[in-house]
Amino acid sequence: MSHCCKNESKMSLNTVFGSNVFNDAVMRERLPKATYKALKKTIDEGLELDPAVAEVVASVMKDWALEKGATHFTHWFQPMTGITAEKHDAFISPTSDGKVILEFSGKELIKGEPDASSFPSGGLRATFEARGYTAWDCTSPAFIKDDTLCIPTAFCSYTGEALDKKTPLLRSMEALSKQAMRVLKLFGNTTATRVVTTVGPEQEYFLIDKEMYDARKDLIFTGRTLFGAKPPKGQELEDHYFGTIKERVSAFMKELDQELWKLGVSAKTKHNEVAPAQHELAPIFSTTNIATDHNQLAMEVMQKVALRHGLVCLLHEKPFAGVNGSGKHNNWSMSTNDGQNLLDPGYTPHENAQFLVFLCAVVKAVDEYADFLRVSAATPGNDHRLGANEAPPAIISIFLGDQLTDILEQIENGGANASKQGGELKIGVSTLPALPKDSTDRNRTSPFAFTGNKFEFRMVGSSASIAGANFVTNTIVAEILSQIADRLETVKAEDFDSEVQKLLQEIVKNHKRIIFNGNGYSNDWVVEAEKRGLPNLRSTVEAIPAIIAEKNKAVMEKHSVLSRVEMESRYEINLENYIKTINIEALTMLEMAKRQILPAVIKFTTEVASSINSIQATGLNVDISAQSELLSEISTLAASFKKNIAKLEEILDKASDMHGDTFKQACAFKDEVFAQMGALRADADKLETLVDAEYWPIPTYGDMLFNV
Repeated sequence: MSHCCKNESKMSLNTVFGSNVFNDAVMRERLPKATYKALKKTIDEGLELDPAVAEVVASVMKDWALEKGATHFTHWFQPMTGITAEKHDAFISPTSDGKVILEFSGKELIKGEPDASSFPSGGLRATFEARGYTAWDCTSPAFIKDDTLCIPTAFCSYTGEALDKKTPLLRSMEALSKQAMRVLKLFGNTTATRVVTTVGPEQEYFLIDKEMYDARKDLIFTGRTLFGAKPPKGQELEDHYFGTIKERVSAFMKELDQELWKLGVSAKTKHNEVAPAQHELAPIFSTTNIATDHNQLAMEVMQKVALRHGLVCLLHEKPFAGVNGSGKHNNWSMSTNDGQNLLDPGYTPHENAQFLVFLCAVVKAVDEYADFLRVSAATPGNDHRLGANEAPPAIISIFLGDQLTDILEQIENGGANASKQGGELKIGVSTLPALPKDSTDRNRTSPFAFTGNKFEFRMVGSSASIAGANFVTNTIVAEILSQIADRLETVKAEDFDSEVQKLLQEIVKNHKRIIFNGNGYSNDWVVEAEKRGLPNLRSTVEAIPAIIAEKNKAVMEKHSVLSRVEMESRYEINLENYIKTINIEALTMLEMAKRQILPAVIKFTTEVASSINSIQATGLNVDISAQSELLSEISTLAASFKKNIAKLEEILDKASDMHGDTFKQACAFKDEVFAQMGALRADADKLETLVDAEYWPIPTYGDMLFNV
C-alpha cells in the first residue's frame, strides 16, 4: 500500500469512529462556549443541569441529528429485563396550516414518560400504576441508531424507585468516588477531584447459520439447545482458539467493527474462542457507565449484523452442552480524573502505601461481600457455565499471584522479611519492590483475578448486563474505603505510616482466606474453600437470598445505591426471572419432544419394523438380528422418552401451581423441573445417535458448530 493510500485509510477510520455520537468533540464545536462549559461542569462534577442549558443543548443536538438523517428521538434505557428499551417519537410538530415543524425541547431531552406497567418491578408498583420516568444521563453521550437519536437515560417509578440497571450503577460510582477521594486526600493528593471506575468487558459469543437456527425451536425460544448429542469432534484438539478466522465470520467481524466504531464503541480485539463457532470481542477500557452502555450496544449490534450475513449470534452462556460456554470478563479498576490508576503499584513509598491500601480494600470487600458479588453474576443461563471446567467455580476467591501474595504475607508479619524480589517492606519507610505492569500470571480458573493494574471478574455471563456486577463491586469497595477513611482521618500525621501498617496487617490477617492462587477447577479447592468458610452458592436460586441479606441491604442503603425496598424488589425480580426462564425451557422441551422428536422416532421405528416384516415375508433365511436389536433398543428408549414427557408435564404443572412463596417455587423449578428436563434430554440424545439422520427433525451439534 502506498503512503497516500495508508493516509486515506487512516483518515477514513478517524472519520468513521464516533461519527454517530454527540460526543465531546461535537459539543465543543457546536455548542456556545458558555453552554459547553456549563454542560461539562454538570458532567464532570455531577451537578444538576440548568433548564436553560438543556434548551440550548436540545436545539443543537436536534440539528446535528437531523443532519445525520434522524427522524425520531428516544430515551434509551435499561430496565430490569437485562436488555435495552426505547419508545420512538418523531421530531415533527403539526402547524395550523397543515404542515409540520421540527421540534425538540430541553424538557424532552431531560425527561421522558414511558409506560412502566410492563417492565419488571418486583412488587414496587401495581400494574395499574403505569407511570414511569426516564431521566437523561448526560455522562453518557447521545448517539444515532436506525435513524433515531438515542438519549441514554435512567428509569425510575412515579415514586422515585429505580426500575433499571443504570440508576444504581450511577449511584455506586458516586459512592465510590466520594470514599476514594477521602482516602486519597489522606495520602496528600491535592489535584484529583473525582475517582471513576473503569471497565473493559470482553464479550464472548457463538455464530451459527440462520437456516439451522430457524429449525431449532429451543434456540428461538430459549437461546440454548435443550436437546443435542455430543458430536464426534468438539474442542478437544484445541484447534479453534486463536485459529484462522473463516471468511464468512471475518466479513461479519469487519462490519461489526465498523458499526460499533460509528457508535463510539472502541472495539479493539477479535478472535476465535475455545469452542467451535465461538468468538470474542474486546473493547478498550472506558468509564463503567459508558462501558455498560457500550456493551449493551455491542450485544444488540452483534445480533443485527449477524443476520445480514445469514448468521445468528448466540449470547446465551451455554448454547451447546459439552463445549465451553460464553462469559463476559469484567476488567475493573479505579482511576482519578488526574490520570492515576489506583491499582497500579507505582515506584515510590508514597505510591506503594496508597496502592496497598486500595488493593487490600478490594480484598476485604470481596471477602466480606462474597455472597453479594456471587449473586451479581447469577442467572439461569450462567448456572450451566459456572463450576464447569471452563469457567470460574461458583466459589468467590481472589488471585493475586506469587509476588503480591508474598508482599501481603510480609505485611501480616510486620514487614520485616525480604520479598521474593529483594528489599525490605515497611509501609512508608522502604519501597515496594518494583512491579511491572503485568506482575501476575493470568489464572483462568480464578473468578476475581488481579492482572497487573486491574481486577478481572470472570463470573459474569455473556448475555448479562455488566451493570449489576459493577454496581455491587463499586459499592462494597466504597464501604471498605469509608471504613479506612474513618480510621485514618483521626490519626496524627506523625503516626500515619504506622497506622497504615497496622490497618493493612489486620486486613491481611482477617481476610487472607479469600486469596487463592491455585487451580479453581479442582475438587481439592472445593474442600479447602469449605474449610476456610467461603460460601459455595452453586446455583442462581441458592445465590438470590444474598440480595436481601441484612448486611447487603445495609451497605446499599448506607451509600444510597439501593434502598431496602429496591433491594427486595430485585430479590423478587430475580426469582421470577428464574421461574419464568425454566418454565419456558420446559414448555419448549415438551413441544419439541411431542411434536418433533417422538413422531420422528415412531416414523423411523415403523420403517425398521416394516423392513423386518418385508424380509420375513420373503421366506428367505436372512439374519435380521441387527434390525431386531435396533428396533428393540429404540423402542425401549422411545417408551422411556414418552414416560419422561408425561412426568415432566406433571412436575411442571405442580410447580407452576405453587403460589405465595416465590423462593419455594423457584426451588421446585430448580430441584424438580430442571432435573426432569435432564432425564428427558438424556433419552432424546441417545435416540439421536440411533435414528437415521434423514429422520432426525432438528439440526445436530455437528451441523451447527462446523458449518459456518
